[in-house]
Amino acid sequence: MAIHLQLAFVLSALAFSLVLAHTHEQTVLDAQAPATEDANANPWLTKYGKQVDLGYTGPLSFSHLDYARCLEDDSNDFDIAILGMPFDTAVSYRPGARFGPHGIRVGSRRQHGQRAYTLSWGMNPYVQGSKVLDCGDIPLNAYDNALALDQMEVAYSTLLARSVTKSEGAASQELTHIFAKDGKAHPRIVTLGGDHTIVLPILRSLNKVYGPVSVIHFDAHLDTWGYAPASGSAQSRITHGSFFHVAWEEGLMSNSSIHAGIRCKMTGEVDITGDEETGFKIVSTDDIDDLGINEVIRRIRKRIGDNPVYLSLDIDVIDPGLAPATGTPEAGGWTTREVKRIIRGLAGLNFVGADVVEVAPAYDHADVTSIAAADIIHDFLSMMMSSEPPKSRDERNPWKDEL
Repeated sequence: MAIHLQLAFVLSALAFSLVLAHTHEQTVLDAQAPATEDANANPWLTKYGKQVDLGYTGPLSFSHLDYARCLEDDSNDFDIAILGMPFDTAVSYRPGARFGPHGIRVGSRRQHGQRAYTLSWGMNPYVQGSKVLDCGDIPLNAYDNALALDQMEVAYSTLLARSVTKSEGAASQELTHIFAKDGKAHPRIVTLGGDHTIVLPILRSLNKVYGPVSVIHFDAHLDTWGYAPASGSAQSRITHGSFFHVAWEEGLMSNSSIHAGIRCKMTGEVDITGDEETGFKIVSTDDIDDLGINEVIRRIRKRIGDNPVYLSLDIDVIDPGLAPATGTPEAGGWTTREVKRIIRGLAGLNFVGADVVEVAPAYDHADVTSIAAADIIHDFLSMMMSSEPPKSRDERNPWKDEL
């Protein structure tokens, strides 16, 4: 009996060894064989399709746009670049805008290029023939403002020098070559701030390509104050409240700029006189009630005319009840809807760039400020791709009373 059991065990072991050998041989052959179009090779793709990003998933880029580190990778061309400038070490009150680029991208997550048509604009900016690319953030030095300003200028100039896409009818190709010193088309950059000081290196970069430009400045504050150097430091003159004065000293702006939404406390009439010397006219917060939105738009357009123009929007132009996440909040501001309506009325001007600044997410509630900033940037893209302000919905498609 024991002999029979031993023999059975030996035969079983031999059979198992043969099975293992055959399995190994088949595995080797399978590995060497060419891949087949087996439907079961990718069950997810077969059953559910591509791995799309939801509004709350995927890598963090503005509106789920393609993302590239454009400063180091010059293989990507674009018509409009989204660029973050995480800088906030020249503020006078609350810091935190270095997190603005990240916060604005978070606020944009429900936006998407495949679902970007709006009733206000009557179009989707991402299907107008212009390539929009998120170029990430500039890795700025957080300890040396002079170095950080130079890094911003070099980065902005680097992207301005890139080629635009060659797609037919791309809006970014239609105007920039007319104003450029070299007669060539240049990309346009929408910048995510960062405190408002970032506009100084931006204007320095733009000046190399276009010369002095006009500025449309949405803000609660003038930002044209000229400060005396503190402790003998020339760098200390450059803050988020003085950068326009410095830009005027350097000849970076034409004498045809305009503020929109001003309501800050001032020293007195001397501040207004100094502001006018730097080339600005003021549309105050109250003017929207006294004059109406259409007149505000008319005054801005008349002031700018056909000049190349840069648009800079401080999120504190919006009332802090609607956009609390900012460094120097001022009560009594415009609503988000009013700001968006004015931007819509500026389409067709010769924009060479734009920004949203002073978003400081640490002071936000439920991302309301970041969401507003992201939506305004969507309007910037639509504005840059429109040759004129969109007609009202009733003009585009008259209301029909079926009764």
